[in-house]
Amino acid sequence: MNPQRSILLLAILASCASSARAAGLSFVDHRLNEDTGGVWAIGKTPDFPAALTVVTAGGAFWEGGESRLGRTLWQALDADAISGLAVTAMKYTFQRERPSQTSDPNEWFKGPHSQSFPSGDVATTASLVTPLIWEYHDDKPWIYSLAALPLFDMEARMKARGHWQTDVLAGAGVGFLSGYFARKFKNPLILSVMPHGVSVGLRREF
Repeated sequence: MNPQRSILLLAILASCASSARAAGLSFVDHRLNEDTGGVWAIGKTPDFPAALTVVTAGGAFWEGGESRLGRTLWQALDADAISGLAVTAMKYTFQRERPSQTSDPNEWFKGPHSQSFPSGDVATTASLVTPLIWEYHDDKPWIYSLAALPLFDMEARMKARGHWQTDVLAGAGVGFLSGYFARKFKNPLILSVMPHGVSVGLRREF
């Protein structure tokens, strides 16, 4: 499937799922059995998306913005920033309680401490991998395997009872769309305000 169609399909699915929740339908959301052992321990903290952001930023600074990989990594950081702003606005708007706070997925508008919708962790992970998949899908088909990262994060966050199913779906939609829009800018936004040395890349400075 064409990457653009895939991203739009995911966004539509996330929107439909979210609408279903707003309508009070309960056939999508339910609490999973809590499991934070082994590989699922990442669901307890934001360490996984944070580590992925650090790796992406490190690669971006090393490569600079003049290489194909470097430009794509800077676009990924743009996407991360865009998704972060969108997620924060949505969390404070919808104020949904997490599965760890209630067994009822219909608890919306419960105050600023209720921030289950959408998943910021999943949005971050999806936003970081989308520009890479978009850029390299033609000549490096294995790049599609990066989509496993947000899928893994989605499952981990639900097992930790940090999010409902529609939370992670909406988070993935926000992340993929952020990656899509970040690709629209000819020059990465964050890179454009950086010193010239950053644009050249650290690997050329040594």
